[in-house]
Amino acid sequence: MSRRRRRPAALLAGLLVLALSAFPSASLLTDGTAAAGTSRPSAVPLTELTVVSERVASGLRRPIAITGLPDGRMLIAEKDGTVRAYHPDTGLAAEPVLDLTARIDTSDNERGLLGITPAPNFARTGMLYVSYTSLPAGSLTVARVPLGAPDQLQVLLTQAHAEYGNHNGGQVAFGRDGYLYWSTGDGGNANDPFKTGQDLGTLLGKIVRIDVSRTCGAQPYCVPRSNPFVGVPGARPEIWLYGLRNPWRFSIDHVDGSLWIGDVGQGLVEEIDHIRPWQGGANLGWSCREGTPVFDEQQCRPGVKYTDPVFEYDHYNDNCSVTGGVVYRGFRTPEARGTYVASDYCSTRVFAVRPKPGGGYDTATIGNFPTQPSAIGTDVHGELYVLSDLPGGLSRVRFERVQPS
Repeated sequence: MSRRRRRPAALLAGLLVLALSAFPSASLLTDGTAAAGTSRPSAVPLTELTVVSERVASGLRRPIAITGLPDGRMLIAEKDGTVRAYHPDTGLAAEPVLDLTARIDTSDNERGLLGITPAPNFARTGMLYVSYTSLPAGSLTVARVPLGAPDQLQVLLTQAHAEYGNHNGGQVAFGRDGYLYWSTGDGGNANDPFKTGQDLGTLLGKIVRIDVSRTCGAQPYCVPRSNPFVGVPGARPEIWLYGLRNPWRFSIDHVDGSLWIGDVGQGLVEEIDHIRPWQGGANLGWSCREGTPVFDEQQCRPGVKYTDPVFEYDHYNDNCSVTGGVVYRGFRTPEARGTYVASDYCSTRVFAVRPKPGGGYDTATIGNFPTQPSAIGTDVHGELYVLSDLPGGLSRVRFERVQPS
């Protein structure tokens, strides 16, 4: 599937994926541990890193999301509603491990099965959490389902999204706090037609945070009391962040609990946001702003604080749609740890972003991914993989050191 953005004259399709494996450092043993008598390598400048991709699986049908399991397998969600399993020792399984096609609305390029993540206790329960556009009207949906048991699916939360097929968001992930986070788009078309980005009365254009370990009344989930809009008149209490356009892919760094969000732009810039755990309630600006530039002055409010992206890039030089990525926390390349990696669906450029110890961020372009990167994920060891929407492939990605130009 491809994630679509609309420009003044045309609708631009694009999905997203990113993933990076790793390359052993000379100071590492083959099992990834530091050799005796050597110190752990420190992070190197981003300009001394590049990425190299190796295709490890093909024959996937519009792969759009990827997640690692404790047993070493990786689950790959395909747009039509099937989930495939890949293991580095045995390759891509021939048959799906989960089939949700009977529930999935795939009527538009951006509708379909959108996100997948294992429960924190997956090793014991086998429970997955998925997001998708549901039949018959394309409602954005979060549900849980045991692996291999589609008839036991339980819908948790929905948001109407019938008018337009694009801008569905769709990432699901568990935070270090144990809560489930879910991203939604602004409702589609272009120019924020329903003005949902700044509207706290709808879940569109938001990142939601809910507690799926408990039930509250008739709801199959609870709203954490620490959510920023609990008790605010007219606001949906499930909202964690607002002011987003189409956060197709975000990730959570489990070292510090922060969110890294790739938010697809309207036609000027693509943005990456970095939100710390104490920034719940942050307003990321859409549709007052697109990245840092003002987009619609009528959506801007006096005295409102907007949170700036930590990195943004324009649509020139073949760029079209940001594919949000992950922070590398693997062991094979310790010099790259703490580096966030994202890409662009059209140009395939790989962008590296790293917080500076004293504040601010270092950024660099560090290579290219295979065609149409639609999602980036990690295996159980933190090594990186990237999906290619079309022609439908999975690649392992490693870092290599290069001499700065």
